[in-house]
Amino acid sequence: MPERNWGGGVPRVGVPPPKKNNVCVSPPRAMAEVHVIGQIVGGSGFPQRRLFCKWGLQAGAAWKLLSGSSSGQTQIDDPQADDVAYWCHPLDLHFATKGLQGWPKLSLQVWHQDGLGRSQVLGYGFCHLPATPGGHAVTCVTWRPRGTWRERLRRRFVGGGPQLRNPEAAVVGATERFRLSTEAAGTVHLHLGVLLRNFGRYGVEC
Repeated sequence: MPERNWGGGVPRVGVPPPKKNNVCVSPPRAMAEVHVIGQIVGGSGFPQRRLFCKWGLQAGAAWKLLSGSSSGQTQIDDPQADDVAYWCHPLDLHFATKGLQGWPKLSLQVWHQDGLGRSQVLGYGFCHLPATPGGHAVTCVTWRPRGTWRERLRRRFVGGGPQLRNPEAAVVGATERFRLSTEAAGTVHLHLGVLLRNFGRYGVEC
């Protein structure tokens, strides 16, 4: 006699429930994990006000982002008392990895928006996420293309200036950055907390 289901649609014991699409991905087996919690605090030393920051993640093939966004943008801050723009933009990232090669980097772009809503980039930068557990105060010095003297004169009186067609190439490959004529811009400040899990268990030495 076949077994009947008296549970009113509840699956029988031993039959797994149907899978659902979750936002977070479960960590694969035999992989170490890195959890980064913190914020992009703000930027200082830039020549303009009304600043916002775009950010993105770059990591090697051995890394997998389990939860969190791979890119984002802060709000616009218009400092009144000094030249420090405060964003306090939260970061919550969870990685799984099989090795240390390709440790995640954070690429940053600081932009200025004028009163007419026009935006121009003021600086590019990138920094590695800290590799040791605990709290870290990270400073990322930015730069921008210098351009010709005509472009610098136009930037001084009209605004704008040269921009990178592919900013990620300058982060991934140092040879692309070596070809550029650049000048220093401001600094982006971050507070990051790092948690490491299962590194020794799976033979990943940090």
